[in-house]
Amino acid sequence: MTEAGETLKPAPDVDALEQEGEIAADYLEGLLDIADLDGDIDMDVEGDRAVVSIVGIKGDDLVGSGGEVLEALQELTRLAVHRQTGERSRLMLDVGGYRERRRAELTKVGSSAAADVKRTGEPKALTPMTPFERKIVHDAVAAAGLRSESEGEEPRRFVVVLPA
Repeated sequence: MTEAGETLKPAPDVDALEQEGEIAADYLEGLLDIADLDGDIDMDVEGDRAVVSIVGIKGDDLVGSGGEVLEALQELTRLAVHRQTGERSRLMLDVGGYRERRRAELTKVGSSAAADVKRTGEPKALTPMTPFERKIVHDAVAAAGLRSESEGEEPRRFVVVLPA
């Protein structure tokens, strides 16, 4: 505990996260070979998670409408990592920069919803989103000085922006 009473998070184990990235890269390279798709794999560690990206790939076949194929591929990749390490993985997968583009869109959605709520004083419910998408919206709303909550059950869970 710190003097302010907050609990310190342990520093991420970068070696373990890099190992997750290596396992994920091998798994994804195998899938790309099976599907006869060309693409390169980039690996990084951001904060407390491994980030693996498939870059240089043509088309949206590995993203799907609304990112559902990407989400499924991420879960399969996490399972492949878990199978080898025995540890739960929080690995983040991106394909063709989809998540970065989506992050920018969702930041705008959150900021815009916060502006609407500030103007009207009324809560605003947004459309259902994945956990990744909701986190980005929550962050944008907090940056605008308001708070938000997630409501509903997966896969129909959504963010509600609340007045101050």
